[in-house]
Amino acid sequence: MAKPNYQFEKRQRELEKKRKKEEKAQRKAQGGQDRSPEDENADPQAPASPDATDEQAPSA
Repeated sequence: MAKPNYQFEKRQRELEKKRKKEEKAQRKAQGGQDRSPEDENADPQAPASPDATDEQAPSA
């Protein structure tokens, strides 16, 4: 069985982190101009589904 190449795996993780960091910096430099209206109007505290509302059907 072949021995795992940990240096290659580590380098790939580092490159992925670097790419994500650069993308984040690019988005930050743009000032969030590309945000969609859906993102701006989204309520993070809103329930995920309509079934999760506080209203319940009256019991008989």
